[in-house]
Amino acid sequence: MKKGLIAGVLAASVLAGCGTSSGDGATGSEDKKELVVSTWGFASEFFEENVYKPFEEEHNVDIVVEIGNNADRLNKVRQGSTPVDVIFLSDYYANQGIADGLFAEVDREKLTNVESIYDVAQAPLGEKYGPAYTIARFGIAYDTEAVDSEITSWSDLWNPELAGKLTLPGITTTAGPMMLDAASLVGGAPEFNEDVAIQKASELNDSVVKYYGKTSELVNMFGRGEVAVGPVMEMYLADLQEAVPSVEFVSPEEGAYAVMNTVNIVESSDNQELANEFINWMLSKEVQTASAKNKIDSPVNTQVELTDEEAAGLTYGKDVVESLRSLDMENVNANMKNWIDRWNREVAR
Repeated sequence: MKKGLIAGVLAASVLAGCGTSSGDGATGSEDKKELVVSTWGFASEFFEENVYKPFEEEHNVDIVVEIGNNADRLNKVRQGSTPVDVIFLSDYYANQGIADGLFAEVDREKLTNVESIYDVAQAPLGEKYGPAYTIARFGIAYDTEAVDSEITSWSDLWNPELAGKLTLPGITTTAGPMMLDAASLVGGAPEFNEDVAIQKASELNDSVVKYYGKTSELVNMFGRGEVAVGPVMEMYLADLQEAVPSVEFVSPEEGAYAVMNTVNIVESSDNQELANEFINWMLSKEVQTASAKNKIDSPVNTQVELTDEEAAGLTYGKDVVESLRSLDMENVNANMKNWIDRWNREVAR
């Protein structure tokens, strides 16, 4: 992973995107607060040098990072077993946290950088809660040398020629409900229809080599030549092409799906003002540009300008973002248990 931008680039900036400054600057370690950030474990060096360190210096704070997957980290907040202030979650899991009353309302007046991000990212789960700091797209990857026909549509996954070459996300993954929605779409339902989706998805079962639970499984299956086609988030294209250079990513003609990663403030946090400042910093042009150019996350800040080479593999540009399909996460969470039961009984049988 590229590390072309260094901490000094951001540390030298005035942190205008941070919002209100700490004023007098650092006053000594004895006065420092701790801001506990719950996040994923990827690109830890980048975040430490380009995101956390400049914020710590500007606000005289120590950032403590807790790492884990969505479900485990959210459960820790539910249990109150960890003093988290800020939590990064996919929109699917963040909606669960909102339903459980785990998150505080964000202060929109302090989130001055929200005005500079895509409309769809500003309040994906409601005005009271945190924005999406990045948007990925969920489409189809396929090995052009192992598949004879061109793939351009979600419906192409039902091509009998792909039997024994196909992998799909399991229903309990972040992408599982998106795959179910795509099946409903291919089945001809103008709006999501559970029965149509389950029936259409079941038609693929004999073609599927394996339902993957983690994207690393998909990458490994491509690398071993076990599969040649699979729906996946575009952010993993580089990993796939490292394993198999002839793999291409397709945004299906019906539309790829938006995968939003959000950032929220935990209700029990004693550092809510500082947490708002941190969220605003995550949305700043400085952080968003550095993250995009290092191929960490796709930017939501519309002021970020990338060359074609820098934008490769990222969900970038107004036209791309506005073309994405999105799911109603409140509806997904309300029906997920039933969908899992039906998927296990009728699809992945």
